[in-house]
Amino acid sequence: MLRSNRLGRLSFVSLAAVLLAACAGQKEPAEKLIGDIQATVTAASTEAAKYIPDQLAGVQTQLSALKASFDKQDYAAVVSGAPPVLTAAQSLATDAAAKKDEVLKALNDTWTALAGSVPGYLTVIQNRIDFLGKKANKKAAAGVDLDGAKSALSDAMATWSKAQAAFATGNMDEAVTTARDVKSKVEAVASGLKVDLSAPPAKS
Repeated sequence: MLRSNRLGRLSFVSLAAVLLAACAGQKEPAEKLIGDIQATVTAASTEAAKYIPDQLAGVQTQLSALKASFDKQDYAAVVSGAPPVLTAAQSLATDAAAKKDEVLKALNDTWTALAGSVPGYLTVIQNRIDFLGKKANKKAAAGVDLDGAKSALSDAMATWSKAQAAFATGNMDEAVTTARDVKSKVEAVASGLKVDLSAPPAKS
């Protein structure tokens, strides 16, 4: 009976030793996997944060969970759970690039539309101001703030120049945002001048 107990204790100790050795043997690969994931996430984080922030946050959350398991010395959980997280991390760069292309295409399309219409709007407004500024058209200009319209048009033209400069340097975000601002300014001036921007420029 005594011998049996001793054998049992020895077996338990041996099993514990085996498990401990197995656990210790997984520490290095677990550590490497976490390092690989971290490096991959770091490399893709700038573009991913801008174009696919939710996807990036998901991978970072999974990485944090793996790190927590590692800190608890649950290396087996890290080794088994890390591969899909690494795959997700590796997808960040390609997915962010695809989203970037999509966003840039949309911005380019918007810029093309604005660049095709805004200059014409500016011409319509200028022609209308010139028309109303003539003495012969004094009656048509009654109640219209021509000085205010001239100032607003000048501001819109200056802003349009900024939009063109942004486009020339490849800053599509700023170019489109600024061009939209110009369009809003021009529409406001047109409303004050009672001019239809869809109509051809008035002849002087």
